[in-house]
Amino acid sequence: MPILETQNLTHVFPDGTVAIDNINLKIYPGEFVVMAGANGSGKTVLARHFNGLLKPTKGQVLIDGQPITKNILEARKKVGLVFQDPDRQFVGQTVTEEVAFGPENLNLPPAQVEAMVKTALEVVGLNRFSQQNPYVLSGGLKRKLAIAGVLAMQPKIIVLDEPFTGLDYPGVVQVLQQILRLHEMGHTIILITHELEKTLAHAGRLVIINQGKLVEDGQPEAVVYRAEQYGIRMPLRKGEEVKDLTWLK
Repeated sequence: MPILETQNLTHVFPDGTVAIDNINLKIYPGEFVVMAGANGSGKTVLARHFNGLLKPTKGQVLIDGQPITKNILEARKKVGLVFQDPDRQFVGQTVTEEVAFGPENLNLPPAQVEAMVKTALEVVGLNRFSQQNPYVLSGGLKRKLAIAGVLAMQPKIIVLDEPFTGLDYPGVVQVLQQILRLHEMGHTIILITHELEKTLAHAGRLVIINQGKLVEDGQPEAVVYRAEQYGIRMPLRKGEEVKDLTWLK
């Protein structure tokens, strides 16, 4: 059974703009899915429906076979969303406070919150920054902190929206290694990007969104060769299109 499913999902903004149009998508436990699309394609709008941050104009989202409208809080525990700009997620004055924010809002006992925070920081390797102000961290560490804040909620699914935006090479490596580790730990990963080079070789599936519609869905090796027609740059090697994806690893 899919862990996450959208059925005829449509979102129309008040000005009449159709952001996503009749999207049917099934995500299975343990998958690593890259969701690609040009800027403005609707992929971020789609992702914000996965845990109820946006309400659809038509259709529904199911988690473990149940509509998320039955229990939005439970949906947000199961689906963690890491935003493109982590600064917009931060509310705590320290790294520890930031990671504790979600569990505290579940009214969990302090000892349990402390344990959840400690585990999340250990997973992303931020223990030594626990009393640091989030806003003075490097770009890569901010992304790892945003991931830790999501991990503290113990989600089944982690959705990352353009996690490499604005990062230098060391920051990209840090974040990518963390994402791969989370997948190895059993989390279902949905990674939203318009840059395929960094992640495609690690994914088991490539989904392409174009003008609000799901236009491609399949194994990366099969789908990637049609990416350019949707405004997505093909991965290149020495000026040529890739013939296989193994060299990207």
